[in-house]
Amino acid sequence: MSTKPDPSEFVEPCRDCGRDTPHRVGVELVTESGDPTTAPFSREPYRVSVCTVCGAEESVRMNGG
Repeated sequence: MSTKPDPSEFVEPCRDCGRDTPHRVGVELVTESGDPTTAPFSREPYRVSVCTVCGAEESVRMNGG
């Protein structure tokens, strides 16, 4: 019986491991403003990947703005 792969896990290059390893990948909303009056309007999506071998984490802003 085969098991289904985890849809949040991808094989990607890891800078720390120096090879392709499984990574858990997700999206987080990050508040970029320190001003409490504008903070609700300054959330940006970031793609976050964590190496399941060494725990290294990488975040990349998705909208490039």
